[in-house]
Amino acid sequence: ALLTMKATVIATFFGVFLTCTYTAKEATKKTKKAKLYVPQIDCDVKAGKIINPEFIAKCPPGCQDVKYRVYGTDIYASFSSVCNAAIHSGIIDNTGGKILVQKVAGHSGYRGSFSNGVRSLSLPRWRESFLVSEGKPRKGVTYPTTLEYSSSKSPAVKSGNFNVPTGDAVRKEHQTTPVPTPATQMATTTPTPTTTTTDPSTTVPQPTTTPAATRTTTPAATRTTAAAAKTRPGLHRVRDMAFRGTSSSASNRNILRHNTGVQRQEPVATFQRAAGSPAHLAMETDSWKPGLSLFDTGFSSKEELNPKPLEPISQGNQNCKVDLSFLMDGSWSIGKRRFQLQKRFLGNVAQALGIGSAGPLMGIVQYGDDPSTEFNLKTYANSKDLRNAIEKIQQKGGLSNVGKALSFVNKNFFLDANGNRGGAPNVVVVLVDGWPTDRVEEASRLARESGINIFFVTVEAAAQSEKQNVIEPNFVDKAVCRTSGFYSINVPSWFSLHKVVQPLVKRVCDTDRLACSKTCLNSADIGFVIDGSSSVGTGNFRTVLQFVANISKEFEISDTDTRIGAVQYTYEQRLEFSFDKHSTKQDVLNAIKRISYWSGGTSTGAAISYASEQLFSKSKPNKRKIMVLITDGRSYDDVSMPAMAAHQNGVIAYSIGVAWAAPDELEAIASDPAKEHSFFVDEFDNLYRYVNQLIQNICTEFNSQPRN
Repeated sequence: ALLTMKATVIATFFGVFLTCTYTAKEATKKTKKAKLYVPQIDCDVKAGKIINPEFIAKCPPGCQDVKYRVYGTDIYASFSSVCNAAIHSGIIDNTGGKILVQKVAGHSGYRGSFSNGVRSLSLPRWRESFLVSEGKPRKGVTYPTTLEYSSSKSPAVKSGNFNVPTGDAVRKEHQTTPVPTPATQMATTTPTPTTTTTDPSTTVPQPTTTPAATRTTTPAATRTTAAAAKTRPGLHRVRDMAFRGTSSSASNRNILRHNTGVQRQEPVATFQRAAGSPAHLAMETDSWKPGLSLFDTGFSSKEELNPKPLEPISQGNQNCKVDLSFLMDGSWSIGKRRFQLQKRFLGNVAQALGIGSAGPLMGIVQYGDDPSTEFNLKTYANSKDLRNAIEKIQQKGGLSNVGKALSFVNKNFFLDANGNRGGAPNVVVVLVDGWPTDRVEEASRLARESGINIFFVTVEAAAQSEKQNVIEPNFVDKAVCRTSGFYSINVPSWFSLHKVVQPLVKRVCDTDRLACSKTCLNSADIGFVIDGSSSVGTGNFRTVLQFVANISKEFEISDTDTRIGAVQYTYEQRLEFSFDKHSTKQDVLNAIKRISYWSGGTSTGAAISYASEQLFSKSKPNKRKIMVLITDGRSYDDVSMPAMAAHQNGVIAYSIGVAWAAPDELEAIASDPAKEHSFFVDEFDNLYRYVNQLIQNICTEFNSQPRN
């Protein structure tokens, strides 16, 4: 009986165990997450066409083709083919596959390379970049199943199919089947990625694309963030207390500068501090580091922590519409008294500028070992509030790492989120005590190529006996926008700094002389000279117009930026529209679309002369004159003399020949060197291949201009 009872208990136990196991498996199957639907994109889709900042997509087979252009290495310009960039980076091969795309800020230089069977091209500068990685979702990110496409980007060129976007903003979407949402997942109202922040201890706000209605904040996170915000001013108090521990009249100019082994002596009480670690001197690079948030700028504005009522917004000095960043020297070498003189100088500059929404805007970055933003362009909209804020800045101490500060400003300061207005020139004014403790040349070059005008105000420069201690001789000439002397001011003493307030204000407000604001995309008058002869035909003529539109849309078009004009010719010539006719990109694209095919003979020489007289003679003095001539045959008249006259008048000529165009005439029309200014395609449908190459050549030529 005992054995029977034991057997019954064991059988019952196994029965219950098997039942529970089966029930658990069934529950697991039911609660399994829905599979992520991945939208498919075509080989010719560029990252810039897709609005979503982060997405997973599937590339089709066959994208490894030269017609799908790629610009950059590891980090790619946004008008690169997404799928061919993924092949270049080794994420997928020519059979296609899933990829993860993350949008990042534009860069001042993209390096071309040959990798995985794809040749990527170099590019001096572009407004937006992207990264590609393995197509696996990141933890805490919701990915869109529908990709949003920008209406401002037209599809790839198709022969006879002209499609210039109209003024109505219409977004095209790939329609997909909705994905079931797990019951435990919060519903979202936007297809863009949503990042879940799990670290409440940081005081830097984490970006999110989730609508406000779906955000929740835990009390614990709120308390932690508030506590962190309260402790921030204490950091400055500690610095200030440490500083007050020295003699108030002491000069700290004799602090050891890194790797010099020499002190700058003055006949006053001294205070010494050990030089910084060499690790602190490493200049920032443009390389993206895995594991970092792509949207983290690495700084926060102090004013966001303690908002205060401000004065009414001022219109400001409308004759000085510039976006200014002052790099103030917070190093220990400057000393407490000179730091106060520097703040007084900045306050006087703010007053003299006339800060306002329609005039100059000004922000300040303080640098030492590392740079930090005191306040950005949109924080203060009048001179009074700005001066008050400057008075409250505390010295951060450290070395004089100017190169690091310039790199920081180039990447983080002139952003739309920080108040950058786009149409206003970007200006950086660097205040430096003596000389920098790191190198500035490379960081300055990248900033200049981004369109930033760099001014230097050097105070108490190195004496003759100290010059051997300067890490980078002639650092000012290596940094400033031009070496003519306009961009640099040397002041013998901090006590005479007030004398350069007006000269400096006059220079930064002279927008016509801010040469570094002029980039390859915003500083030209581009005249298209279009062959409308009978041999072209109606369908091919529409393809030519699409080619013209695709080039035009890549430039920054306005009255003060790049302007577009067009001439059509046969035996005769016709001005389709002049440089001053259209001041927006959409108006220009619509005007190109309206050009009607003329038909007739081919007098290219006469057309060049006509364009010189009707277009380029009316070009602005500060604009680069660029002629792009498209023809499909040999001219009935001479082209060499009219082309030579145009070259002598400063016109940079590019010639594009199709089908029966004569190579010798194309070379005669083109500027030197001809191989970089003339192109030939065997048929009209292949014109699109030279859009990016033409833009790249225009930018390369622009960036190679001398700086004197």
